[in-house]
Amino acid sequence: MLTRRVGRTGHHSSVAVLGGAAFWGTDPEVTASAFAAALDAGVNHLDVAPRYGHAQESLGPLVAPVRDRLFVACKTMRHDPDGVRAQLEESLTLLRCDFFDLYQMHAVTDLDELDARARAVTAIMAARDEGLCRFVGITGHNLTTPAAQLEALRRYDLDTVMFPVNPRLWADPAYRHDAEALLAEAEARDVGVMAIKAVAARPWGERPHTATTWYDPYTTAEEIERGVRFVLSVPGVHALCTPSDPVLTLAAIEAAGRFEPMTEDEQVAAMRATATEDHIFPMPAG
Repeated sequence: MLTRRVGRTGHHSSVAVLGGAAFWGTDPEVTASAFAAALDAGVNHLDVAPRYGHAQESLGPLVAPVRDRLFVACKTMRHDPDGVRAQLEESLTLLRCDFFDLYQMHAVTDLDELDARARAVTAIMAARDEGLCRFVGITGHNLTTPAAQLEALRRYDLDTVMFPVNPRLWADPAYRHDAEALLAEAEARDVGVMAIKAVAARPWGERPHTATTWYDPYTTAEEIERGVRFVLSVPGVHALCTPSDPVLTLAAIEAAGRFEPMTEDEQVAAMRATATEDHIFPMPAG
């Protein structure tokens, strides 16, 4: 699989990052099979969080034997420094790691939430200084996320950002403006950029849920490839996190393994094909 340097981290990441949310409630056999398939496909980067159900507990025994082959990223949503530290240490134990390659402020969706995380940032930076994590980042999922993350880069010495990128969002002029401003600042600071929601289609609405993603995803091979190719063709994006569904995860990894950059005409066509979809944001409560 193609690899790209994730900014100042220096890590040459597979363009598909294994998203731990896919293992929220999977049984051990499914988790082990998908994890092995991802590594066999060339994935060398795992992103997981305490909020992802039983993912940390399920992945820990699998991570330990291949720790030297994986860039392991984890997250916290806590605000209090003591709570941040306690959760970091618990995640290290569950994932059987001595340190994380990347530790991130999770789900910072707007400026108010960024303000509320000020004390958490101090704790995470202290953990970096102590060697409990090598790099520090920020993640978020909402239409207001790029603007919040741009301000975060101005306030803090962050190493990575993670935010939504897909054709539907790029068809929204306001979102694209904010996202491209963030991408420009990330490039200027040599900050790593990871994208999420590559195959998100629309809110579930009243439709029955046929996947474990919190949004209704695109599911055909053509649609998944369109989303993956589009995201990885956006200048400044280094990698994408796979969806929170084990079947879609493997499909996205396969698409990433076949990646060829989109032409400008193909990008425009992808945006036109998805422009009428409802935004998936804000994320449903609960």
